[in-house]
Amino acid sequence: MQLTPELLVQGLIWYVVFLFSTTCHEASHSFAAKLGGDLTAFHGGQVTLNPIPHVRREPFGMVLMPILSFLLGGWMIGWASAPYDPYWQARYPRRAAWMSLAGPGANFTLMIIAAIGIRIGMLAGVFRQPAGSVAFTRITEAANADTNSILTFAAMFISVLFFQNLLLGTFNLLPVPPLDGSTGITVLMSERTALRFLEFIRNPTFSMAGIIAAWYLFDKLFDPIFTFALNVLYPGSGYGLG
Repeated sequence: MQLTPELLVQGLIWYVVFLFSTTCHEASHSFAAKLGGDLTAFHGGQVTLNPIPHVRREPFGMVLMPILSFLLGGWMIGWASAPYDPYWQARYPRRAAWMSLAGPGANFTLMIIAAIGIRIGMLAGVFRQPAGSVAFTRITEAANADTNSILTFAAMFISVLFFQNLLLGTFNLLPVPPLDGSTGITVLMSERTALRFLEFIRNPTFSMAGIIAAWYLFDKLFDPIFTFALNVLYPGSGYGLG
């Protein structure tokens, strides 16, 4: 991939959105845990929208991996984490489930905010609807009709914000360990069943198998989910898979 000024600007936008979205995700986990009585992440300084404590905890997942994934694939993925007390989880599995769901909930909230911003921009004649395929690179085409660089920058930022948070929220909701959905799903279980389930998935082998399964499932699931999201965002557009 050739490093051009345009690519560097795109990379900066992607990274700022990734950093902000991931920080909101982890801060939401940490805040929900604090509300539920687990102060582990709070004492670790992670109930904050300051990305520095989150980067310090996971420098590879928050810095190196996003940059590499952008250079290799044109979009960003990475990871972060928030510490929690497993004994607190064992005592309060339902609170722990809501703590797990708080991260994806933050991502979907940001996605909705971005969607509202896109709709307002279109009604104001500032943004235009992307055309053609619904491949994720097309979402960044919701750009200004003229060549105003500030509006083009804003359009790309808000479009990437929409895509990135739909991706993060959906991926993390997959009910396989070690993703948030594997704990969040216990909110639907009785306390006894939840404890047995959490004990069962705690085996490190399941985490490795879960990551492999998540990648396989996500590859099949995300395209139709993104297509549906675009058709909701742009009513009557008739986007199909592509």
